[in-house]
Amino acid sequence: MQPYGTPAYFIWLGLALIPLVIAHAYGKKWMGYQVLFTLAFLWLTFGSTMSIWSILGFGVFETLLIKLYEHYRTREGSANKTWVFVVAVLLSIAPLFVVKLTPVIDPAHPSSIIGFLGISYVTFKTVSTILEIRDGLIKALPVKDFLYFLYFYPTISSGPIDRFRRFQKDMQTPVDREKYVEKLGKGIFFIFQGFLYNFIIGYLIQTYVLHGVAIQAVQNPGFVNMAISAYAYGLYLFFNFAGYSLFAIGISYIMGIDTPINFNKPFLAKSIHDFWQRWHMSLSFWFRDFVFMRFVKFMMVKRWFKQMTTTSNVGYLVNMTIMGFWHGFTPYYVAYGIYHALLMIGYDWWTRFKKKRKIKIPDNRWTRAVSIFITFNAVMIGFLIFSGLPWTALQRALGMHVEIPNF
Repeated sequence: MQPYGTPAYFIWLGLALIPLVIAHAYGKKWMGYQVLFTLAFLWLTFGSTMSIWSILGFGVFETLLIKLYEHYRTREGSANKTWVFVVAVLLSIAPLFVVKLTPVIDPAHPSSIIGFLGISYVTFKTVSTILEIRDGLIKALPVKDFLYFLYFYPTISSGPIDRFRRFQKDMQTPVDREKYVEKLGKGIFFIFQGFLYNFIIGYLIQTYVLHGVAIQAVQNPGFVNMAISAYAYGLYLFFNFAGYSLFAIGISYIMGIDTPINFNKPFLAKSIHDFWQRWHMSLSFWFRDFVFMRFVKFMMVKRWFKQMTTTSNVGYLVNMTIMGFWHGFTPYYVAYGIYHALLMIGYDWWTRFKKKRKIKIPDNRWTRAVSIFITFNAVMIGFLIFSGLPWTALQRALGMHVEIPNF
């Protein structure tokens, strides 16, 4: 059963949530039922394939790894050696690395035996937990709390990416009936908003625009076809992904968990930095906190560069390139990451240039509209790169046999 894929899925989900709504109305969280709910829907989603064993094996492996690292960090006289931390992180991301690398090594069998839907998102959870244990932010990690956090069903397939400390706080906070009624209303609203985004707007764009224009863009890769493809794919990607995120957030709210919002009007961003504060926020904040800021701090401590500008620029390149590789080991995903790094570097240069030359641009609705227009179009070019259509068109022009992406 594909998560959030059919009306039947939502019917079963709604019926299963009724006891939780009643329990919360009486001030109870009924965690035993929440665990049964999670196990039941994990089985419905993954039980007919090898994925159920993959996801269970992944959980056992990651939990043992994290508990071993927690023991190392909390034992008396622990030196917090960097090499132990690095090994723990590398082991944590090893399953995801294998899953992402498998299609490159064996294109005929792109699905890894250890892969499952949502492995990327649960990997982000495990890595962030290791990092926060190292920083001393997590003093103790109860296994039952961590397993529920790891397997929390609404977000397992498509995010948003939560943090253990925030999630555990929600678990431990007593139920307030008035606040829960408000949360329930928001959850139902988010679910219906997800229906609008995913099953109506996203479906219409995909069915009546994207399919046809993608074929045209590959067969006749002119400016007009590529431009239409960029806007169609970018809008479809937003409404499809934001819809799934809204489903996950809405179900989480009904279960009493304040899962973070993932999108905040990204196409109204006034700069590329503003865009990444609005688009796939849980992912961009994760990379900001656990990759960019840590790598920049490392470069500053090691004094790799004299100028802070160079340090931040290298940080952008490393951060966004890793994000590109996370999407997949393909040229266009990596190019997408590098493209956004260059946009950030260019925006920072423009900001410094204005300050140095004392160029003052008035802040009014017209200048804001121009900023939004420029950012929107720059982002859409990035989505065209991300779609792989230019890469496919190039391969076809070179006489290579390619399959047109089926969006």
